[in-house]
Amino acid sequence: MVNQVRIAILAIVVVIPLLSFGLWNMDSSAIIDESPSNSKIVAITSFFPLYDFTKQVGGENVDVSLLVPQGVEPHDWEPSIKDVQRIQNADVVIINGIGFENWVDKIDTINSDVILVDTSIGIEIITGYEDIHEHEDHIDEHEEDHTDEHGDEIDEHTLEGDPHIWLNPVLAKIQVQNIADGLAHKDPNNSNYYQTNAENYKSELDNLDSKIRNDLSSCKKEFLAFHQAFSYFADEYDLTQYSITQSTDPHGEPTSKKMQNLINLAQSLNMKVVFTEEAVDSRTSQVIANEFGAQTLVLSTLEVVEKGSSYIQKMEENLQNLKVALC
Repeated sequence: MVNQVRIAILAIVVVIPLLSFGLWNMDSSAIIDESPSNSKIVAITSFFPLYDFTKQVGGENVDVSLLVPQGVEPHDWEPSIKDVQRIQNADVVIINGIGFENWVDKIDTINSDVILVDTSIGIEIITGYEDIHEHEDHIDEHEEDHTDEHGDEIDEHTLEGDPHIWLNPVLAKIQVQNIADGLAHKDPNNSNYYQTNAENYKSELDNLDSKIRNDLSSCKKEFLAFHQAFSYFADEYDLTQYSITQSTDPHGEPTSKKMQNLINLAQSLNMKVVFTEEAVDSRTSQVIANEFGAQTLVLSTLEVVEKGSSYIQKMEENLQNLKVALC
């Protein structure tokens, strides 16, 4: 009997430490397995250009995702319950600013700890109707009160400011720097890594800027876009933008009077191309083009982009189409 008790005690003394070691080992391996993903910054970007910028800057240290799904027009998008949950779990939310994300005021109530990076900080914004439409005054001298004859052309984005800063590569460099600063604020131990990545990518944007500047320098200046998205681009490269819809939002249709004025303008400027965009009805541009034998091409705002694209690739495609129209 005594021997049995001794054996039992010995078993307890030996087995319990072994079990404890085994359980600790299991927990440790679980921690090791999870640590790579947990160590990364979780960054949510509002739409495609910012997603691409953040991937370039964040590299392997940041898990980047899009809030507005690819293929969805972001101007009037609103977050779903699932999106709210993603924001709750994010470390950083990266936005364009200038009223482009009309849901951004809700961020603080969703996740008060999140770092919100407004990439428009430090950029001089084109604000007000007169600034945005200064080149279109002579299209219809009879339009007054900043509306068309139905009173529905001027949208809230126009009044707050033109948000399309990303379409100017020079301003995109400022956005990239703002992203790098935001990531460094969240993860100061890797600040040099983010700043180095940002400098490398800004060099690529410098090359893009030089290519656009050189390729369009000796070409015509006037082009007809679908909506007022290219004001910053046109100002940077000494171009004149006209648009089918007098809005910085792609929604809305021009009146028949505006259509006729645009046709007359395009004919007088001997335009060869009328531009349209992804995710809009191209028939409006086609109707205008048909009136004077022009063709239609896409001038992308990069708001609705297919998988596998990059910011620089899409901007180079825009450049090629602009060269068809202007050179």
